[in-house]
Amino acid sequence: MTFIPQLGAGWSTALAASLVVAGSIFSTTSFAGPTLDKIKERGAIKVGVGTTPGFFAPDDNGRWQGFFIDYGRALAITVFGDPEKVEFTNSSPQQRLPALQAGEFDVLLSGVTVTISRAFQLGFHFGPTVFYDGQGILVRKDLGVNSAAELDGATIGVQSGTTGELNIADFFRKAGKKFTPVTIEETGEFINALETNRVDAITQDSSDLVGKRTQLKKPDDYVILPERLSKEPLAPAIAGGDDRWLEIVNWTVNATIQAEEWGITSKNVDEFLKSEDPAIQRFLGVDPSLAQSIGLDPKWAYTIIKAVGNYGEIFDRHLKPLGWDRGYNRLWTDGGLLYSPPFR
Repeated sequence: MTFIPQLGAGWSTALAASLVVAGSIFSTTSFAGPTLDKIKERGAIKVGVGTTPGFFAPDDNGRWQGFFIDYGRALAITVFGDPEKVEFTNSSPQQRLPALQAGEFDVLLSGVTVTISRAFQLGFHFGPTVFYDGQGILVRKDLGVNSAAELDGATIGVQSGTTGELNIADFFRKAGKKFTPVTIEETGEFINALETNRVDAITQDSSDLVGKRTQLKKPDDYVILPERLSKEPLAPAIAGGDDRWLEIVNWTVNATIQAEEWGITSKNVDEFLKSEDPAIQRFLGVDPSLAQSIGLDPKWAYTIIKAVGNYGEIFDRHLKPLGWDRGYNRLWTDGGLLYSPPFR
């Protein structure tokens, strides 16, 4: 039998208090790592992005705009309280993953697909899925095809260094069909290859193809086939080794989803400061206890929503004008896949 000493009430109270303090310290500092330290020392977050209209592209003044760009600014708010403390750099699909491994970026917001090999072999961690996508095929209408299976013998443009290169090969192999792949390095060359009839079709994530179609001289001469050849959950990607940075990425994304579920928008967020719902009070920092316990500014989520909006606002601002339907990217309450864990 193990002897257990009887402790006085005063000692027990002191022990409990010390455990609370220790828990608070560990919850806010022990998982900090090299990435977050470098970000704070630099005073800005380095973000790798692509160039697809609606998702990421410089405007006429050279200022980056787009769905993923807003998430970069939201991260800057969480870390610095300032949406402008972020640097966006265009990186090709061939360059972006090695650049992240080399520490050139703190996070990739370039439409990276979550895969097991990227997690295990490359050592990447992924934030929440921010866009549920699928690989599609954009073809010339004059081919007269209505499905991907009818492209037997076609010449199809593929981009090296992407999951799409493997997916299209798997699709034709399983279908017992043949195709001729034409590897294209530069994203901009896809348009030229299609318009000059160098290829019969091009394949990429459907999010890319919607943008590509708008850039064609005669968009109505082309169609995106109905099939989706793969699941392409697009998420922020970071290098492993910094748990706190990962959680900042996770909960920054979750904040935009949770705000939409509660009906909190950039336009009405100030009205919600008057809410008597304790969960909303904690979320917006009216009750600062939650934010203080995790080491964030009490107004971090409020400032994100005020500056960039909730998920639906971000989607509607950048993707709805291109004809995108929410689809799987609806809230779970509306039949979609978007779901935030509790803010408790």
